[in-house]
Amino acid sequence: MLTTLNTAYTDTRAGDLAWALGREPLPALATRDLELSGAQVQLRLLGASHQVLLGEDGGRCSETVACMPGSSSPLPIGVSRRLGTWEYEFAARVETLSHTSFTGRARELLALVADHPHGLAGTFPGDPYAFTALLVQRVGHQVSWRTWHAYPQERRLVATRSRVAVRAREEAAA
Repeated sequence: MLTTLNTAYTDTRAGDLAWALGREPLPALATRDLELSGAQVQLRLLGASHQVLLGEDGGRCSETVACMPGSSSPLPIGVSRRLGTWEYEFAARVETLSHTSFTGRARELLALVADHPHGLAGTFPGDPYAFTALLVQRVGHQVSWRTWHAYPQERRLVATRSRVAVRAREEAAA
């Protein structure tokens, strides 16, 4: 699903992005609710990037990657945490591309997510390649998602990959 976000482009630089786990839902410009084999997932596009809400077996996970005023948690390269009976992993990378490479990659990503049954992408006014895109899937006991945040003025693309796995009940009790 592809949408145009009716807001000013808040994220001005890739370096402004911060990461947070466990935040309450923030005001969203677009959302997509999905049910993936018992897992409830809400993809949320914010004026300042994205939020993913995941609920399953009475638990809840909230990941936010956005420009968050006053945040002291910059975007990490990688994180691994236990959340009750869940294992959470996060990884991020920032790429600086040539103009041609950036434009081509932006087109590919927007096409991929726009037509995907578990995707949500939003473009910001003023530049067709200023966007945030999310794609989620479930395989077995794992829910994973990828996101892309595009900064055409810098020719930078921030890609994240997250995974939440439900640990076996015996392992969780140990």
